[in-house]
Amino acid sequence: MKTSLLMPNLRRRYLPFLALLTLAGCINMSSNPNYNPAKKHHTPEGFKNNYAHDAPGSFWKWQYERWQAGGVSVPAAGWASVITSAQPDVAFLQSNRSARSISWLGHAAVLVQTNGLNIVTDPMFSERAAPVQFAGPKRLIPLAIPAAQLPRIDLALISHNHYDHLDKASVLALNAQAGGPPLFIVPLGLKAWFANEGISNVRELDWWDSMEHKGVAIHFVPAQHWSKRTLADANRSLWGGFVIDDRGWKFLYTGDTGYSQDFKDIGAKFGSIDFAAIPIGAYAPRWFMKTQHCDPTEAVQIMQDVNAKEAMGVHWGTFIMTDEPLDEPPKLLTEALKAKQIPAAQFRAWAHGETKRF
Repeated sequence: MKTSLLMPNLRRRYLPFLALLTLAGCINMSSNPNYNPAKKHHTPEGFKNNYAHDAPGSFWKWQYERWQAGGVSVPAAGWASVITSAQPDVAFLQSNRSARSISWLGHAAVLVQTNGLNIVTDPMFSERAAPVQFAGPKRLIPLAIPAAQLPRIDLALISHNHYDHLDKASVLALNAQAGGPPLFIVPLGLKAWFANEGISNVRELDWWDSMEHKGVAIHFVPAQHWSKRTLADANRSLWGGFVIDDRGWKFLYTGDTGYSQDFKDIGAKFGSIDFAAIPIGAYAPRWFMKTQHCDPTEAVQIMQDVNAKEAMGVHWGTFIMTDEPLDEPPKLLTEALKAKQIPAAQFRAWAHGETKRF
């Protein structure tokens, strides 16, 4: 059975426009109120990556190629037949205040429990990763844990403003959670967006900035990516990843990223990472995605660069956003690990809803 990446009929016409809002660049005519000329990633207009890389390819060429290809082949029984899901231990996660655990909620959303805190990366609980809920990439694997069943979230780490990482409905739900809102830790330039949505419990960080919350240190680290949410805000807010340091136990979430020297820099600064969440999906076609999304081989290199003892693959298996089959990233990850003679258990593609207790 075949399905097109471009929706049929009316949705087919609108999807390129919706994707344009999140993936296509444009000229930004506004100044950067956070501009610091002493920092090389700051520009008067916004922000840029630390290291030189190829210019992005043509978005419209990519869309034309996708239309010509006709879409990605889907198993007759649907993607749920080949993408693994686990039964989460919701009672444990809700009551846990002492054990350290990591749970994959799907896409780039990871729940980290450490030092009695519940920390979530890029909460995305909606059915579509888009500015509207009638079109755009649709969730193909159900949300592992419904938002209402999550423990109270203390910290929400937002890596950048693309719709699959900063979801309005999800952050509003967290802001209204029982027990009070979490502290939203966001990239420089993004606090104003939260203020416009009535969310005030927000802390902005620049690259290499650090803060502490109840004994746990949060560091904002560079990545090679970009930001855009409307037709007039290209790279006006920063992007990046986070290191959570709980008394020497270090967790890295890279955020969306292409491969760059940034990860050697992170490895040099932190020495080693105990556990890393690294994207392994949304990489095809390489001529278009290479500068912004790593593939599984590059993800393995990132794991080595940051000296991670263990890693999990994120940003795959939930939404069709690019041209590789939804179940391909784990297969290429296995090949990449074999090529470097790294044990498969060191870097795994988890089941949706899977939890690891430490």
